Amino acid sequence: MFTGLVEEIGEIVGLDDLGDSTRITIRAATVLEDAKHGDSISVNGCCLTVMAQTETDQGEQTFSADVMAESLARTNLGQARIGDRVNLERAALVSTRLGGHIVQGHVDGTGTLLERVPSENWETFRFSLPAELAKFLVEKGSITVNGTSLTVVDVIDEPEATFSVSLIPTTLTDTVLGDLQIGATVNLEVDVLAKYVERLLNAAKGKNS
Repeated sequence: MFTGLVEEIGEIVGLDDLGDSTRITIRAATVLEDAKHGDSISVNGCCLTVMAQTETDQGEQTFSADVMAESLARTNLGQARIGDRVNLERAALVSTRLGGHIVQGHVDGTGTLLERVPSENWETFRFSLPAELAKFLVEKGSITVNGTSLTVVDVIDEPEATFSVSLIPTTLTDTVLGDLQIGATVNLEVDVLAKYVERLLNAAKGKNS
């Protein structure tokens, strides 16, 4: 489990095609301070397992993780390139302050950045998202974009499902969201609590019908 509070920005330094998967190697520092084999690290919101760690002669640290075909197809890691910057977060500890919201690191789908509207002290981003995910979003609710916990400003269902978020300067500089260009693909994870509520309501409807 994660909180959606990005700890640092890493850089992809290796991509090895393994046939039915890709081994991704990422340069990092903070998230590797106490990492060990088998630990989980959120990479752009996608929960990956540390398979190996290395340290260069210059003292730079990297970790490698295998990304399965399913994850490559469902997330923007399938479009990853050497040199790409990615949001990183270690799995939460029981003692962690939940400053964001409960994030599983299980990406529900991808969205596209449609516009960036600058303001004096923040910037509003609007993203498209799959119509089947829009029902899980509500005004002032939570969504994870590339592993970053954000508050939804509004949701528009027609003619295309979109939502907007307002980003403060810290979010723009301390995550890769500030790097995004119009048309960029982002990983989305909706609030898991909303999915459970829908499941329970549908079950209740079926029982009463």
